Amino acid sequence: MDEQGQPTGIVEVAITNSGKLNAMTRKMWRELRSVFEAIHNNSAARCVVIYGQGESFCAGGDISEYPAFRFDPITLAAFHEDDVWGGLHAILACDVPVIASIQGACMGAGVEIASCCDVRLVAETARFGAPIAKLGFPMAPKELELVASALGGHTARRMLLEAAVFSAHEMAAIGWCAQPLSKQQLPLEVARTASRIASLAPQAARLNKQTMRSLASGRPVPTPYAYANSVEHREGIGAFLEKRAPIF
Repeated sequence: MDEQGQPTGIVEVAITNSGKLNAMTRKMWRELRSVFEAIHNNSAARCVVIYGQGESFCAGGDISEYPAFRFDPITLAAFHEDDVWGGLHAILACDVPVIASIQGACMGAGVEIASCCDVRLVAETARFGAPIAKLGFPMAPKELELVASALGGHTARRMLLEAAVFSAHEMAAIGWCAQPLSKQQLPLEVARTASRIASLAPQAARLNKQTMRSLASGRPVPTPYAYANSVEHREGIGAFLEKRAPIF
């Protein structure tokens, strides 16, 4: 806690590409990976908020870069398997809870990034889709598996085969995100949610994320009860019995 009693350890990550609705460049994908790997290894981090600078979350990929690498299978594979998946996997592998704060355009790469997050809070202005069929190419396999898992098969098919664009209320109706908020309410709710998460036991959050990843992949959970004698476990139980707030 800081001197005002507010939870510490909240990390903000801004997606920024001015003038292009924060479309992702190759450099940005690599930076995303580096940032989330650093957060994962930072024991002081308790919650991450990722958002788009300005009025949009992320409008997709920066198409101005595409002619330099998309027309050769080897360079195209390197882009998707190394750059894009490297960034997405770093979010998925991060043990710190991640909140996506979404307004405006959330297309293609934006949907992929948001689908990696644990909590998705959205403004009523947000719009979602992956209309890459208009550009003549499919979604890469690992990215499609991620998106279909998060959205459900029917919505993913409509995004890709129909180039359908969905409203925030439609996305909430399928359970992909929380109920939409006004643009004014969104930052307040993001701050409240991040503070709640950061005030709770960070070890429990990290272990929950590790367990969910193991269960999703069908792997056994390694040493699931190794936390038994940990400081946080003792503090949480002790605080409850002593009728006081725990100090994590």
